[in-house]
Amino acid sequence: MKSSKVSRRTAIQSVLGVAGTAITALPQSSYASSPGQFRDYGKVKITKLETFLVKPRWIFLKIHTDVGVVGLGEPLLEGRALTIQTAIKEVEPYLIGKDPRHIIHHWQAIYRHAFYRGGPILTSALSGIDHALWDIKGKLLNVPVYELFGGPTRDRVRIYGRASNAEDMKKRKAEGYTVIKTGIAKKNPANIVENPQFVKYAIDNFASLREAGGPEMDIAIDFHGAISPQLAKVLIKGLEPYQPMFIEEPCQAQNVDTMVDIARGTHLPIATGERIFTKWGFREILEKGAASIIQPDLCHAGGITEGRIIAGMAEAYYVPIAPHNPMGPISLAVGLHLAASVPNFLVQEQVSLGEGYLKKPFKLEKDGTVLIPSGPGLGVELDEAQLKDKIGHDWKNPETYNALDGSVVDW
Repeated sequence: MKSSKVSRRTAIQSVLGVAGTAITALPQSSYASSPGQFRDYGKVKITKLETFLVKPRWIFLKIHTDVGVVGLGEPLLEGRALTIQTAIKEVEPYLIGKDPRHIIHHWQAIYRHAFYRGGPILTSALSGIDHALWDIKGKLLNVPVYELFGGPTRDRVRIYGRASNAEDMKKRKAEGYTVIKTGIAKKNPANIVENPQFVKYAIDNFASLREAGGPEMDIAIDFHGAISPQLAKVLIKGLEPYQPMFIEEPCQAQNVDTMVDIARGTHLPIATGERIFTKWGFREILEKGAASIIQPDLCHAGGITEGRIIAGMAEAYYVPIAPHNPMGPISLAVGLHLAASVPNFLVQEQVSLGEGYLKKPFKLEKDGTVLIPSGPGLGVELDEAQLKDKIGHDWKNPETYNALDGSVVDW
C-alpha cells in the first residue's frame, strides 16, 4: 500500500471542509495583512546605538538596524545626562547583532544581568532603549505601538499645562487647557515647620488660581517632595476647600508609611511615582494605599514594557495613572501610546508638544487633548534641520539652601 503524507494544514482544511465551513486557505503568518502593508523583513539586527544631548536638558536615543529602520527613545535622568550616556554605551555590546523585536527578552536581560537591579540610572537607560525597540517593532509591522497591545482604548489624551499665578491660569485657559498643575507658592524654601504667614501665602495663591480657572478647571498641585510631612498636613488641610485635582508628592517617597499617614488624613487624592522605579517599587505604594493616583515616569520606571505592567497592577486597586513627563516630545509620544493601551488613564503631563523638534508636532485640541499618534511605531519623526542648533547642553539640577542658615534643602 502506497503511503501518503498529509500536512497538518491540509488535514485541518479537510476537517473544516467536511464541517461545511467555507475556507480557501489558512494564514501563512501571524503577521498576515493586506499586500503592501507589511514587509517581511526576515532577520533584523541592531547595528548601532546613538545618543544626543538635546536642549534644554534631554537625551534622545536612536537605535539603528541593518534594514534601515531606526527606533527613537528618550532615556533621560535629569541632571545626569552624561551618566545615562555612559550607561547606554555599556549596554550597547549586548544589543549589537540582536533582533530588536525580542523586546521583553532584552528588557529582562538588561535588567537582570546587571546583578544590582533597579535604581534611576539603570532603569532610565533601559527605559529609553525600551521606547526605541517598540518604535522599531511598530515600524516593521506598520502599526502604531498601541495596536500591539490591543488598543486603542481611546482616540485622544487629556494633557495639562502649568500656571503659577492667576495671570498664567487665564492664558492657559485661553489656549484650551482644561487641566493645570501648579506648585506651592513660596518666597523661600520651606522649613520643616512653617508659620501661618507661609501657609496663608501658599493657600491664597492657590485660591487665586481657582478663582481665575473657575470650578470647571482641574488644578493639581505639586509639593515636589520638598515639603516635610509635618507641613504637608497643614497645607493640605488649607487646600481642601478649593478641591485640587490631586496633591502630588506631598513628601519624599522613600518612607511609604509616612505617605500612608498623609493620605489617610485627607479626602483629596494623593499622587506619587516619578521617583519610583519598576513594578517592584510601586507594589508597596499600591498595597498600602499610599496614593490613589500613580505617576510612573516612562523615561525612568522601565519604559512602555514596565509602564503597562504598573498600570495593570494599579487597575486592580482602582488607581489611575497620570504619567510624569517634564521631558521631550519622544517621551510624550511614549505616554500617549501607554494612555491609548490601558483603561485606567487619567491625564498626561507635558512641557513640549514638539515644536522645533518634530516634523509634525502634536497639537492641543479645543477640548484640552491631543490626538493619539496614527503613524507606525511611536508615530513621531525628528526634524533634523531644526535640531541642529539644539544639540548639546550642560543642564544641572538646582542647588538650593536655607535662607537663614545655609543648610541644604530640597529644590
